[in-house]
Amino acid sequence: MKNLILSMAALGISASAALAQNVAIITPFLAQPGTQAYVSAFEAEAKAKGWTVNVIDTAGDVAAVISRIEDSVTQKVDAIVINVDPAQVAAGLQTAADAKIPVIGMDAGADPLLVTNVTSNGYAMAAETSVYVANRIGGAGNVVMFVFDAFPPVQVRGAVADAVFANHPDITVLDRVTPDVQDGGIADSRAKMEAILAANPEPGSIKAVWAAWDQPALGALQAIEAAGRTGEGIVITGIDANPQAREAIAAGGNFEASMAQDFAGIGKATFAATADAIAGKTILSKVMYVPTVLITAGNAAQ
Repeated sequence: MKNLILSMAALGISASAALAQNVAIITPFLAQPGTQAYVSAFEAEAKAKGWTVNVIDTAGDVAAVISRIEDSVTQKVDAIVINVDPAQVAAGLQTAADAKIPVIGMDAGADPLLVTNVTSNGYAMAAETSVYVANRIGGAGNVVMFVFDAFPPVQVRGAVADAVFANHPDITVLDRVTPDVQDGGIADSRAKMEAILAANPEPGSIKAVWAAWDQPALGALQAIEAAGRTGEGIVITGIDANPQAREAIAAGGNFEASMAQDFAGIGKATFAATADAIAGKTILSKVMYVPTVLITAGNAAQ
């Protein structure tokens, strides 16, 4: 055993991190493709190390995350990973802190009770897509926004887009929509976009749809297609570049751009941060950003 530990030390591997660990991942958003992708990447890394991972889906119920954290503390897990607004589950986080169980955010939000939060730079992604919209419509016209302020990584996207559009005096935000996300967000976004189109029937009355993630963008695209208004040149952008969005962008229609998050990279980086936290290593940065790429028709198939 001594020789094994010495060999591990030579490779820079902590003994405690190398041993099999028991980790809980808790999220209300497992219906989202992005969440599924980084949870899967985390699980793959954990499996390779012989860890046990319990993925707990509260199916849209944010409040239930608190009790699931408390359950995980009772079960004496080695670490907890959350994908939810930490401000809304503070009681659970405090329970974990009192038990000295590290909690790591995976595309959550920064919080003093989290060791760190691994995510994409929402500020940068929203700036790139909202500036894309502003430039495509020549800095003028009505824009529909799809947002979700209840979740910090998505809330910051809307805040940045608000600022970009407000900086163009001839751009008007016609509506700022928060869709129901329990089914992923496509169906309700389509219904809400259909209502907006019906209320604004004149060609050119809507210049663009800016969505804080891809599901509302896809719902808006379906509504525009069903209404027979694709020829108006309504520009649609999303964020995530999930497979369905990439397909729509590659087709060269109204859905023109999205931001590709490295979901697998987020999952892998979260696993690495979790291993460090379990090993007792100091993590200085409260937020770790994984790079993103703008996706248009030119690179959608890559």
